[in-house]
Amino acid sequence: MKLHHLRPAPGAHKKARRVGRGHGSGKGKTSGRGTKGTGARNTVAPWFEGGQMPLHRRLPKLPGFSNARFKTEYAPVNVEALNAFAPGSTVDPEALRTKGIVRRKRAPIKILGRGELTVGLTIKAHAFSDSAREKITAAGGSAEVL
Repeated sequence: MKLHHLRPAPGAHKKARRVGRGHGSGKGKTSGRGTKGTGARNTVAPWFEGGQMPLHRRLPKLPGFSNARFKTEYAPVNVEALNAFAPGSTVDPEALRTKGIVRRKRAPIKILGRGELTVGLTIKAHAFSDSAREKITAAGGSAEVL
């Protein structure tokens, strides 16, 4: 086989439909666009929404106040994950990071109450949920807020 013998697979190359080339072509006169209407013209702006109230008019004219930039995002830790520590040990954010329970470096830590705690621990974190605090004290440990 030589280079000049190569041919595309049958059906791979299809001639483009030439519209607007007479009535006999099947795509003459209006070129398959119908009669009048938005689709028959090519002057529609890309941001036109078909008569729907445009986005720039739906949005408020002036920016409002948002406190999202100052929101505190905690790194969550459930009490069931704290069973990995030895009984009687002190669990602080540094210990949680070295064990790999928390990945985020600077985020404050919040202890949540999913699961059961079987070991008594002294836990130091930035925040505790009520159910987590109850489970920690029930297991014979203590919860200290940093």
